[in-house]
Amino acid sequence: MKKTVKDIRKPTLHPKFFWDTDIEKLDWQKAYLTVIARIVERGGQDEIDEIIRFYGYKKVITAVRDKIHFLPDYAIEDALKFFPELKKEEMYCYLNRKDKPYHWI
Repeated sequence: MKKTVKDIRKPTLHPKFFWDTDIEKLDWQKAYLTVIARIVERGGQDEIDEIIRFYGYKKVITAVRDKIHFLPDYAIEDALKFFPELKKEEMYCYLNRKDKPYHWI
């Protein structure tokens, strides 16, 4: 029997990571880039393991390397620890802002 999106349980992530979002209404599939970026930036190994379980390793790696437009320096360094096969020079979020100052909101 093929699983549908409704059959897949939601990731088990603490609501504190999504303080600005109604997580009951969050479409976890459509918002995957935001979810992955938020967890890489603010989560630990347990949260990384959970997004890998939910989205799959390949989708998470592709998002971190090729699709996320911005991560602060500390989050880029954390991503390199979580995913040792990544290289900073291959990460879009690093190349996109290399030598560009960024401002805190």
